[in-house]
Amino acid sequence: MGETTQGELELVELTRHFDDFVAVAGIDLVVPSGSFFALLGPSGCGKTTTLRMVAGLEEPTSGRIFLGGDDITATRAYQRRVNTVFQSYALFPHLDVLENVGFGLRQLKVADWKTKAMEALELVKLADRARQRPRQLSGGMQQRVALARAIVNRPEVLLLDEPLGALDLKLRREMQIELKRIQQEVGITFIHVTHDQEEAMTMADTVAVMRAGRIEQLGTPNELYDHPATAFVANFLGQSNLLPLDGFSDPGGEFVTAHAHGHGLVVERAQLPQGLHLGPEMSATESLVHLGIRPEKLRLLGPDSPPSANRLTGTVTDASFTGVATTYLVAMPWAQELTVAQPNDGSPRARPGDQVVLGWDPHQAFVVAGAD
Repeated sequence: MGETTQGELELVELTRHFDDFVAVAGIDLVVPSGSFFALLGPSGCGKTTTLRMVAGLEEPTSGRIFLGGDDITATRAYQRRVNTVFQSYALFPHLDVLENVGFGLRQLKVADWKTKAMEALELVKLADRARQRPRQLSGGMQQRVALARAIVNRPEVLLLDEPLGALDLKLRREMQIELKRIQQEVGITFIHVTHDQEEAMTMADTVAVMRAGRIEQLGTPNELYDHPATAFVANFLGQSNLLPLDGFSDPGGEFVTAHAHGHGLVVERAQLPQGLHLGPEMSATESLVHLGIRPEKLRLLGPDSPPSANRLTGTVTDASFTGVATTYLVAMPWAQELTVAQPNDGSPRARPGDQVVLGWDPHQAFVVAGAD
């Protein structure tokens, strides 16, 4: 253990087995103090089990949990400087909002519990609802009451287990902004578990993408989206067009040439996975290397378009108007469809059946290894 600060969470080789099933498979992770951190992944990836171990609701099979430098692996849940907000608000229906928020403080016989509870309600903008019962509040308001109750005693870490899952889309987006604002105001470490990619990328400073009990990639939302390390991350964080590659040519310099279905495609060298063999053919262990291009990075090239280093010709099979953009499916000669998201900025549109030329900037593509 190195030097740590209050609110910094460290997981060391943390595992959890359920009989023969490995839910969490040796996670090493440091969550900086005061950060908004997201554990993101599909159902069954181990994110909620990890959260429950941090909360003290689940006992690790092996590994250690440190908070602010203290080993809390064997510490009881109620003794940890950690609170949890669940998807179910778990509010007491017979208590008013103020009493719900101050319930824990009252149990601890804190003399000024009303003052502290009111301050928490002011933070979540519900001070004017202090004397109402939970049933008189909307779902978004009830979630904010649960949040106020969780931060009223200023824990070092606040755990959020899919807290917005029960809200409708509009409320969910409003609460994403609210949660981010509140976290910045109180400065508490937030750890948010979610399967919603947009939610994680909107709120978190750092995201850990989990898969099968392991962390597949860790980074800022921008890093994960623009530079995914694997095909799984590329597809889980938004949509990707993944072109299987046959090999590379290396002319030297900033770019290399990737070979795909008889086409030479220009790729930025910095985007290549570490240790990748740059030969004309892939080895057996490298046979699942793909060039990735996000749909919004692809463009339909017209006669007046600037020159493009990369060009592919295909046939439009579908065009869907979505307001700010039109989404095209373009069939390639090798039986693969690419998705293009073209802004509706006045540029010419294509129709199903049209033959089109696609282009993209080499700096806006990435190379990943492995199956998704």
